[in-house]
Amino acid sequence: MLKEDVVEKVAQLARLKLTEEEKETIGKQLMSILEFINQLNEVNTEEVDAVWYVQEGTPLREDIPKREFSQEKALANAPERENGFFVVPKILEL
Repeated sequence: MLKEDVVEKVAQLARLKLTEEEKETIGKQLMSILEFINQLNEVNTEEVDAVWYVQEGTPLREDIPKREFSQEKALANAPERENGFFVVPKILEL
């Protein structure tokens, strides 16, 4: 399992509050992911040609603005709003 401080740092970056049980579970899951990545790093790819595909053009749809729902409906389930906007916690420290 990953060190608890690493799991706590990842949780902090993801803005998650984890219980001790969740930290243990996520630590094991992250360790499993890292072990899989290490297995991929061990695969011999020397004889494999580098393959990349360049798509000719980008399929685009016509950009037609339309209202799917009103501003009031969009904000209906917002826990906090002000002057027609969502109010969210500050995440950057300046």
